[in-house]
Amino acid sequence: MKSLPKIRNVKGFTLIELLVVIGILAILLAIVLIAINPARQFGQANNTRRRSDITQILNAVGAYAADHAGTLPTGIPASPSSALVGNGTGQADLCAELVTNYMPALPTDPQYGVGTSGAGTAVTDCTQTYNTDYLIWQDANHRVTVSAPDAQNGEIISNTR
Repeated sequence: MKSLPKIRNVKGFTLIELLVVIGILAILLAIVLIAINPARQFGQANNTRRRSDITQILNAVGAYAADHAGTLPTGIPASPSSALVGNGTGQADLCAELVTNYMPALPTDPQYGVGTSGAGTAVTDCTQTYNTDYLIWQDANHRVTVSAPDAQNGEIISNTR
């Protein structure tokens, strides 16, 4: 009896080889997503805008004080606990004194601030209800501090002059 010849016609990949390749691709994808981290990138972009906004507010307050013999705009409290810039009850309403003369619009937090058109929209109409979600206060030496309490990625954004 003759034995049949062994046919060794191998085509394609084995299941193990495919699983190894898929595993390697999954690991590479995870590394790329961790490196890019879109949420962190958006947070950094928002924090950059917050830094710019509080600097703009401080510059406007400084220009106002320079034009008014060192007198700060009314409504800047001496305590940061009630120092939200807005026109609600107990808030520091700076819009009418600063907008158009010292800044084109009052900036709002890019994530939560509510201007006339929604979050991140600058306030140009001081008669509308607004809340910038930025804090402002002055110390005993009349040094003004503006901060962004909603900063992302664990950052603390504050500037004093």
